[in-house]
Amino acid sequence: MYYFLAMLALTDLGLCLSTLPTVMGIFWFDAREIGIPACFTQLFFIHTLSLVESSVLLSLSIDRYVAICHPLRYSTVLTPARIIRMGLSSVFRSALLILPLPFLLMRFRYCHSHVLAHAYCLHLEIMKLACSSIIVNHIYGLFVVACTVGVDSLLIFLSYALILRTVLSIASRHERLRALNTCVSHSCAVLLFYIPMIGLSLVHRFGEHLPRTVHLLMSYVYLLVPPLMNPIVYSIKTKQIRQHIVNKFEFIKSLRGFQQD
Repeated sequence: MYYFLAMLALTDLGLCLSTLPTVMGIFWFDAREIGIPACFTQLFFIHTLSLVESSVLLSLSIDRYVAICHPLRYSTVLTPARIIRMGLSSVFRSALLILPLPFLLMRFRYCHSHVLAHAYCLHLEIMKLACSSIIVNHIYGLFVVACTVGVDSLLIFLSYALILRTVLSIASRHERLRALNTCVSHSCAVLLFYIPMIGLSLVHRFGEHLPRTVHLLMSYVYLLVPPLMNPIVYSIKTKQIRQHIVNKFEFIKSLRGFQQD
Protein backbone atom coordinates (compact mmCIF):
# COMPACT_ATOMS: atom_id res chain seq x y z
CA MET A 1 0.00 0.00 0.00
CA TYR A 2 2.83 2.39 0.78
CA TYR A 3 4.11 2.35 -2.79
CA PHE A 4 0.68 3.48 -3.96
CA LEU A 5 0.56 6.16 -1.27
CA ALA A 6 3.91 7.45 -2.50
CA MET A 7 2.50 7.60 -6.04
CA LEU A 8 -0.56 9.47 -4.76
CA ALA A 9 1.62 11.97 -2.91
CA LEU A 10 3.82 12.58 -5.97
CA THR A 11 0.75 13.04 -8.16
CA ASP A 12 -0.77 15.56 -5.74
CA LEU A 13 2.54 17.41 -5.59
CA GLY A 14 2.70 17.51 -9.37
CA LEU A 15 -0.82 18.93 -9.60
CA CYS A 16 0.11 21.74 -7.22
CA LEU A 17 3.37 22.46 -9.03
CA SER A 18 1.64 22.57 -12.43
CA THR A 19 -0.01 25.87 -11.49
CA LEU A 20 2.89 27.25 -9.44
CA PRO A 21 4.49 29.33 -12.26
CA THR A 22 1.16 31.05 -12.95
CA VAL A 23 0.49 31.71 -9.28
CA MET A 24 3.99 33.03 -8.62
CA GLY A 25 3.79 35.25 -11.72
CA ILE A 26 0.55 36.79 -10.47
CA PHE A 27 1.76 37.42 -6.92
CA TRP A 28 5.35 38.47 -7.67
CA PHE A 29 5.08 40.29 -11.00
CA ASP A 30 1.33 40.94 -11.35
CA ALA A 31 1.55 38.96 -14.63
CA ARG A 32 -2.09 38.19 -15.28
CA GLU A 33 -1.55 36.89 -18.80
CA ILE A 34 -0.34 33.51 -20.00
CA GLY A 35 0.95 32.65 -23.46
CA ILE A 36 -0.61 29.95 -25.59
CA PRO A 37 2.37 27.53 -25.38
CA ALA A 38 2.54 27.90 -21.58
CA CYS A 39 -1.23 27.52 -21.30
CA PHE A 40 -1.30 24.34 -23.38
CA THR A 41 1.65 22.92 -21.43
CA GLN A 42 -0.11 23.63 -18.15
CA LEU A 43 -3.30 22.07 -19.53
CA PHE A 44 -1.41 18.91 -20.49
CA PHE A 45 0.11 18.42 -17.05
CA ILE A 46 -3.07 19.22 -15.11
CA HIS A 47 -5.22 16.79 -17.10
CA THR A 48 -2.54 14.10 -17.25
CA LEU A 49 -1.91 14.18 -13.51
CA SER A 50 -5.64 14.19 -12.80
CA LEU A 51 -6.01 10.97 -14.79
CA VAL A 52 -2.94 9.52 -13.07
CA GLU A 53 -4.54 10.24 -9.69
CA SER A 54 -7.69 8.43 -10.80
CA SER A 55 -5.55 5.43 -11.79
CA VAL A 56 -3.68 5.50 -8.48
CA LEU A 57 -6.98 5.50 -6.58
CA LEU A 58 -8.02 2.46 -8.62
CA SER A 59 -4.72 0.78 -7.75
CA LEU A 60 -5.36 1.49 -4.07
CA SER A 61 -8.80 -0.10 -4.34
CA ILE A 62 -7.18 -3.19 -5.89
CA ASP A 63 -4.70 -3.17 -3.03
CA ARG A 64 -7.58 -3.15 -0.50
CA TYR A 65 -9.40 -5.88 -2.41
CA VAL A 66 -6.39 -8.20 -2.41
CA ALA A 67 -5.57 -7.42 1.25
CA ILE A 68 -9.11 -8.21 2.46
CA CYS A 69 -10.36 -10.87 0.03
CA HIS A 70 -7.06 -12.70 -0.61
CA PRO A 71 -4.77 -11.80 2.31
CA LEU A 72 -2.57 -14.90 1.99
CA ARG A 73 -1.75 -14.07 -1.62
CA TYR A 74 -1.07 -10.37 -1.04
CA SER A 75 2.72 -10.56 -1.15
CA THR A 76 2.70 -12.70 -4.29
CA VAL A 77 0.05 -10.71 -6.19
CA LEU A 78 1.21 -7.16 -5.42
CA THR A 79 4.96 -7.51 -5.74
CA PRO A 80 7.12 -4.33 -5.95
CA ALA A 81 7.84 -4.99 -9.63
CA ARG A 82 4.14 -5.34 -10.42
CA ILE A 83 3.30 -2.19 -8.47
CA ILE A 84 5.92 -0.23 -10.44
CA ARG A 85 4.47 -1.55 -13.71
CA MET A 86 0.99 -0.46 -12.58
CA GLY A 87 2.30 3.01 -11.81
CA LEU A 88 4.12 3.36 -15.13
CA SER A 89 1.12 2.11 -17.09
CA SER A 90 -1.04 4.73 -15.35
CA VAL A 91 1.34 7.50 -16.41
CA PHE A 92 1.65 6.28 -20.01
CA ARG A 93 -2.10 5.77 -20.39
CA SER A 94 -2.88 9.24 -19.07
CA ALA A 95 -0.18 11.01 -21.08
CA LEU A 96 -1.06 9.30 -24.36
CA LEU A 97 -4.77 10.09 -24.01
CA ILE A 98 -4.19 13.75 -23.08
CA LEU A 99 -1.44 14.41 -25.63
CA PRO A 100 -3.85 15.06 -28.56
CA LEU A 101 -5.77 17.76 -26.64
CA PRO A 102 -3.25 20.62 -27.12
CA PHE A 103 -2.99 19.79 -30.84
CA LEU A 104 -6.78 19.75 -31.18
CA LEU A 105 -6.87 23.20 -29.57
CA MET A 106 -4.08 24.57 -31.79
CA ARG A 107 -6.23 24.24 -34.93
CA PHE A 108 -8.80 26.75 -33.63
CA ARG A 109 -9.01 30.47 -34.25
CA TYR A 110 -9.91 32.30 -31.04
CA CYS A 111 -12.10 35.35 -31.61
CA HIS A 112 -14.14 35.43 -28.40
CA SER A 113 -13.01 36.86 -25.07
CA HIS A 114 -9.52 35.76 -24.06
CA VAL A 115 -10.36 35.91 -20.36
CA LEU A 116 -10.44 32.54 -18.60
CA ALA A 117 -13.05 31.88 -15.93
CA HIS A 118 -10.53 29.88 -13.90
CA ALA A 119 -7.10 30.57 -12.51
CA TYR A 120 -5.47 27.97 -14.76
CA CYS A 121 -5.92 26.42 -18.20
CA LEU A 122 -8.43 23.62 -18.76
CA HIS A 123 -9.54 22.00 -21.99
CA LEU A 124 -13.24 22.82 -21.60
CA GLU A 125 -12.49 26.43 -20.71
CA ILE A 126 -10.19 27.10 -23.65
CA MET A 127 -12.48 25.24 -26.03
CA LYS A 128 -15.29 27.72 -25.32
CA LEU A 129 -13.15 30.59 -26.64
CA ALA A 130 -12.92 29.10 -30.14
CA CYS A 131 -14.91 30.49 -33.07
CA SER A 132 -15.16 27.29 -35.13
CA SER A 133 -16.93 24.00 -34.42
CA ILE A 134 -15.73 22.20 -31.29
CA ILE A 135 -17.65 18.95 -31.81
CA VAL A 136 -14.45 16.91 -32.33
CA ASN A 137 -13.00 18.19 -29.06
CA HIS A 138 -16.26 17.43 -27.26
CA ILE A 139 -16.37 13.87 -28.57
CA TYR A 140 -12.71 13.18 -27.83
CA GLY A 141 -12.99 14.73 -24.36
CA LEU A 142 -15.96 12.51 -23.52
CA PHE A 143 -14.06 9.51 -24.90
CA VAL A 144 -11.08 10.24 -22.65
CA VAL A 145 -13.28 10.69 -19.57
CA ALA A 146 -15.18 7.47 -20.30
CA CYS A 147 -11.98 5.44 -20.85
CA THR A 148 -10.26 6.72 -17.72
CA VAL A 149 -12.40 8.23 -14.97
CA GLY A 150 -15.49 6.28 -16.03
CA VAL A 151 -13.74 2.90 -16.12
CA ASP A 152 -11.72 3.63 -12.97
CA SER A 153 -14.78 4.64 -10.94
CA LEU A 154 -16.72 1.55 -12.08
CA LEU A 155 -13.83 -0.75 -11.14
CA ILE A 156 -13.47 0.99 -7.76
CA PHE A 157 -17.19 0.45 -7.14
CA LEU A 158 -16.85 -3.21 -8.18
CA SER A 159 -13.87 -3.75 -5.87
CA TYR A 160 -15.81 -2.31 -2.93
CA ALA A 161 -18.80 -4.51 -3.76
CA LEU A 162 -16.54 -7.58 -3.63
CA ILE A 163 -14.90 -6.32 -0.43
CA LEU A 164 -18.31 -5.79 1.20
CA ARG A 165 -19.42 -9.28 0.20
CA THR A 166 -16.28 -10.76 1.75
CA VAL A 167 -16.58 -8.66 4.92
CA LEU A 168 -20.23 -9.62 5.46
CA SER A 169 -19.23 -13.28 5.34
CA ILE A 170 -16.89 -12.82 8.32
CA ALA A 171 -18.48 -14.18 11.48
CA SER A 172 -16.76 -11.91 14.00
CA ARG A 173 -18.20 -8.40 14.27
CA HIS A 174 -14.84 -7.09 15.49
CA GLU A 175 -13.05 -8.48 12.45
CA ARG A 176 -15.70 -7.03 10.12
CA LEU A 177 -15.22 -3.56 11.59
CA ARG A 178 -11.46 -3.95 11.47
CA ALA A 179 -11.55 -4.89 7.78
CA LEU A 180 -13.88 -2.02 6.89
CA ASN A 181 -11.77 0.44 8.87
CA THR A 182 -8.82 -0.22 6.55
CA CYS A 183 -10.92 1.09 3.65
CA VAL A 184 -12.05 4.35 5.28
CA SER A 185 -9.03 6.44 4.26
CA HIS A 186 -9.21 5.24 0.66
CA SER A 187 -12.96 5.92 0.52
CA CYS A 188 -12.34 9.48 1.74
CA ALA A 189 -9.62 9.98 -0.87
CA VAL A 190 -11.96 8.75 -3.63
CA LEU A 191 -14.71 11.15 -2.54
CA LEU A 192 -12.25 14.05 -2.21
CA PHE A 193 -11.10 13.50 -5.78
CA TYR A 194 -14.27 12.61 -7.68
CA ILE A 195 -16.76 15.01 -6.07
CA PRO A 196 -14.78 18.20 -6.95
CA MET A 197 -14.08 16.79 -10.43
CA ILE A 198 -17.78 16.17 -11.07
CA GLY A 199 -18.67 19.56 -9.59
CA LEU A 200 -16.16 21.37 -11.81
CA SER A 201 -17.40 19.51 -14.88
CA LEU A 202 -21.02 20.43 -14.12
CA VAL A 203 -20.09 24.08 -13.58
CA HIS A 204 -18.26 24.07 -16.93
CA ARG A 205 -21.09 22.51 -18.92
CA PHE A 206 -24.19 23.96 -17.24
CA GLY A 207 -22.99 26.92 -15.18
CA GLU A 208 -22.61 29.58 -17.85
CA HIS A 209 -24.86 31.96 -15.92
CA LEU A 210 -23.23 31.36 -12.54
CA PRO A 211 -21.08 34.13 -11.02
CA ARG A 212 -17.38 34.04 -11.87
CA THR A 213 -16.65 33.56 -8.17
CA VAL A 214 -18.32 30.14 -8.30
CA HIS A 215 -16.11 29.09 -11.20
CA LEU A 216 -12.99 30.26 -9.37
CA LEU A 217 -14.04 28.54 -6.15
CA MET A 218 -14.69 25.21 -7.88
CA SER A 219 -11.37 25.39 -9.71
CA TYR A 220 -9.48 25.93 -6.46
CA VAL A 221 -11.43 23.19 -4.66
CA TYR A 222 -10.69 20.72 -7.46
CA LEU A 223 -6.98 21.47 -7.60
CA LEU A 224 -6.12 22.15 -3.94
CA VAL A 225 -8.48 20.20 -1.68
CA PRO A 226 -7.37 16.63 -2.60
CA PRO A 227 -3.61 17.35 -2.25
CA LEU A 228 -4.30 19.15 1.04
CA MET A 229 -6.61 16.55 2.58
CA ASN A 230 -5.11 13.26 1.35
CA PRO A 231 -2.03 13.39 3.64
CA ILE A 232 -4.24 14.29 6.60
CA VAL A 233 -6.71 11.48 5.90
CA TYR A 234 -4.05 8.81 5.49
CA SER A 235 -2.02 10.08 8.44
CA ILE A 236 -5.03 9.86 10.75
CA LYS A 237 -6.35 6.50 9.57
CA THR A 238 -3.08 4.59 8.94
CA LYS A 239 -1.66 3.36 12.22
CA GLN A 240 1.96 3.10 11.10
CA ILE A 241 2.03 6.63 9.66
CA ARG A 242 0.22 8.04 12.69
CA GLN A 243 2.65 6.33 15.08
CA HIS A 244 5.64 7.59 13.10
CA ILE A 245 4.35 11.17 13.32
CA VAL A 246 3.77 10.80 17.07
CA ASN A 247 7.30 9.44 17.51
CA LYS A 248 8.70 12.44 15.62
CA PHE A 249 6.88 14.88 17.88
CA GLU A 250 8.01 13.00 20.99
CA PHE A 251 11.60 13.07 19.75
CA ILE A 252 11.42 16.83 19.11
CA LYS A 253 9.87 17.37 22.53
CA SER A 254 12.55 15.33 24.29
CA LEU A 255 15.27 17.11 22.30
CA ARG A 256 13.98 20.52 23.40
CA GLY A 257 13.80 19.32 27.00
CA PHE A 258 17.39 18.11 26.76
CA GLN A 259 18.53 21.49 25.37
CA GLN A 260 16.78 23.37 28.19
CA ASP A 261 18.47 21.17 30.79
